[in-house]
Amino acid sequence: MALHSLGSVHQLSSWGQFQASKGTEWGFWILALFWEGKICGGALILRRRLPLGRCWLYIPKGPLLNYADSMVKDQMNVLLQELRNLGKREKAVYLRVEPGLLKHGPTDFAPAENFAWHNFGFRPAHAHYQPEHTLVLEIDKNEKEILDQMKPKGRYNIKLAEKKGVKVLEAGNSLPLKDAVRSFHQLLLETTSRDGFAGHPEIYYLEMLQKLGQKQARLYLAQWEDKIIAGILVTFYRNLAIYYFGASASQYRNVMAPYLLQWEAIKTAQKNGQKWYDFLGTAPLKDEDGEFKYDSRHAWAGVTEFKLKFGGKKVDFYPAQELIYRPLFYWLIRLRKKLGRG
Repeated sequence: MALHSLGSVHQLSSWGQFQASKGTEWGFWILALFWEGKICGGALILRRRLPLGRCWLYIPKGPLLNYADSMVKDQMNVLLQELRNLGKREKAVYLRVEPGLLKHGPTDFAPAENFAWHNFGFRPAHAHYQPEHTLVLEIDKNEKEILDQMKPKGRYNIKLAEKKGVKVLEAGNSLPLKDAVRSFHQLLLETTSRDGFAGHPEIYYLEMLQKLGQKQARLYLAQWEDKIIAGILVTFYRNLAIYYFGASASQYRNVMAPYLLQWEAIKTAQKNGQKWYDFLGTAPLKDEDGEFKYDSRHAWAGVTEFKLKFGGKKVDFYPAQELIYRPLFYWLIRLRKKLGRG
């Protein structure tokens, strides 16, 4: 029995350490399942504090099981029993799972055969962190084959950035890590203000890079005429690289620096032996005669248009699921949140 073939940084112990570094409201555990002396499954579990001395448990992009195996139901039952025991000790109100399985997409992300979350007592979650729709670019090819998957405009913008003299710098190599993160965060403040979404404090990105290490997370910055004008943070693990965060200056959009940054990260992932490059979140996509369509009013319409220029395959993950341990507290907390007190 093998673990799920894909996996991601979200199920690494270093990801748990990164999350726990946010403060005392966070904690983490790793549960491993064994079969004939070998690990056959497991999960990273995060804890988040709640009011009234309670907490909730969270499994991002997991559990890691071989969902195509006939024993997956037994594995899940054993895992859930251990999670109930953990939940009892920690006074957890509920468990949230954001599966790394999909409803539609390449076979590496294959959904479970005859597997249904409701059979284990789960219900659709009331919120989620991970995007349910994304694009993944197949990169276990040569550079020409990867470029051929892209839209003509995507290839053109990469070449344009190169022609205009944009340079790609990597934090920790070309620039000291702390200086690079500071530059990236300044760009991010501009980006979040311009595009209307929330970011994190500067220390968040520094901790992420430090805890995951250069093998699993890299920050790339674009320099043009001695100015840092764009940046992206990308993670790398097993078969999957993930474009996690991006920022850019409004003033220099015409030099197309974000396209060259993506291309540099894609080439790094290819050299690492990753198979897929995940753009981590798009508006819901519909395939109409080989062209992806989306609602232009969607909050992610702008980033979706950008990501589509790199080509790729549509992926729709199963929505987040919750297993309620303490119904009374669960609905009290939901009510408190609805009233704006939590």
